[in-house]
Amino acid sequence: MNLQDRLQSNGPKRILALDGGGIRGAITIGYLEKIQTILRQRFDNPSLMLCDYFDLIGGTSTGSIIAGGLAIGMDVAEIKALYLKLGDKIFGTKRGLFQRLSAKFKIKALEVELEKIFKDMTLESDQIKTGLCIVTKRADTGSTWPLINHPGGKYFKYNKDILLRKAIRASTAAPTYFQPEAFDVGGGQIGAFVDGGVSMHNNPALQLFLLATLKGFPFHWDTGDEKMLLTSIGTGFWDNRKTVEEVTDNKLWDWASDVISMLMDDSKVMNQLLLQYLSKSPTAAHIDGEIGDLGEDVLHGKPALHYLRYDSLLQDDHLKEIGLTNIKAIDLREMSASENCAVLMEIGEKCAEKEVLEDHFPSVFDLKTEKLIS
Repeated sequence: MNLQDRLQSNGPKRILALDGGGIRGAITIGYLEKIQTILRQRFDNPSLMLCDYFDLIGGTSTGSIIAGGLAIGMDVAEIKALYLKLGDKIFGTKRGLFQRLSAKFKIKALEVELEKIFKDMTLESDQIKTGLCIVTKRADTGSTWPLINHPGGKYFKYNKDILLRKAIRASTAAPTYFQPEAFDVGGGQIGAFVDGGVSMHNNPALQLFLLATLKGFPFHWDTGDEKMLLTSIGTGFWDNRKTVEEVTDNKLWDWASDVISMLMDDSKVMNQLLLQYLSKSPTAAHIDGEIGDLGEDVLHGKPALHYLRYDSLLQDDHLKEIGLTNIKAIDLREMSASENCAVLMEIGEKCAEKEVLEDHFPSVFDLKTEKLIS
């Protein structure tokens, strides 16, 4: 079955959404390893790739790198090896003192590695084996752009020639970390793009659900907890509580970073709240003291999807629970600390072993062999 037929076919659909988070994307890989193992065992197929199972894979920022790799048929083990190599190359090369006024890190190393992986593939490349969405933010217009490979998209005729590596580079252009990415978006129009994480969709799960279901987008997939599976994977979270004194003593430069963090946290919680409100999720998280985990709430009384959310708690007590007693959680939270890559992968693996269960993936979503792309 070719890609277009697969995207337009009837039957249950499976979506994979991968958060942004810089080097903390290493956590995501631990969860992906467990999911891939479960699926390979279920279908008795040691060669099964996640692009064979998921009909749409999307990511923001570091999640877009992983999503792109999975969508072209890379094994999770390949992406793991790549990630271990990429960390030092991307975040180990800081720009000169005066250059840092625009961005902290040199981008060349990332561009070189992305070109090695994705070569000259465009969004319409037949080397992309499943639906793909790269979430980025067009800074010159202020709009969020979910760049997709669906040939029925309204703007696909303009976007189809965008190089996949350029789209991913745009999605990873975190302000202050890397310079924006500018490229032709069709008809000679140049757009300037920054990291999709500065939109509402650093966690792209809700964006992918909207992409799959809204009439303005080309997918038009059916909703229902036996018709749509959405698996969302994070890059670590923690309690951001501060003392009253810490807040009231904030200086202007403190607020500059704190406000961005607050907005990103709010968007993450809202994504989680809405998707739990639309589902009866076996992984539902506690939102707050008033609404709990929405276990008694389903919008319109009927689940619109089967929703899974996996993420690792980066706090000292939790790290001790999973056997990591000599690591301080606060040292693992910086997005550019490449030296943390291996331990972050270990955290993802340990958390996935506890959290990801085979029955989270109902049999109604099992593969039919004819759905694989030839």
